[in-house]
Amino acid sequence: MPVQSLILYPDPRLRLRAEPVTMFDDALRRDAAELVEALSRVSAIGLAGPHVGWLARVVALRLEPGTPASVYVNPEISFASEETAPQTEGSVSMPGVSDVVERAVTVRLRYADLDGTEHEVEAEGFEAACLQHEIDQLDGIFWIERLSRLRRERAVKRYAKARRAA
Repeated sequence: MPVQSLILYPDPRLRLRAEPVTMFDDALRRDAAELVEALSRVSAIGLAGPHVGWLARVVALRLEPGTPASVYVNPEISFASEETAPQTEGSVSMPGVSDVVERAVTVRLRYADLDGTEHEVEAEGFEAACLQHEIDQLDGIFWIERLSRLRRERAVKRYAKARRAA
């Protein structure tokens, strides 16, 4: 999967479900390193494989600039709290547009590392929202699908206007 450029909305590939990773080998480590490099290049907090045209269930996340990125292979939410909170979200695939999305405050996540070792972690607040956002992308759910129809239409119009101006 040589990382090409970012896939931009409304590319239909953003709506495709990513495939589970079955081979934990050097090719996976190389592709994950390219995903982390792309994360740095676009100054994003998180990137899922589909953002760069790689339909594998891999997420790279860096919550704080200058810290190492975490890579989650085949991430799956095993628990989400009933309590939700608003989080401002956007996507590198729809630059210049953001809106508020309600997300579970706490999630428990099962995932594998690049060697295939299984892990389970609990995340809260901003980190939980970021993980939910990226896992949605792995499932072919673009973040604006979490908005009401009216807010989604407004977001798409803002994006179209910004692209025309660019």
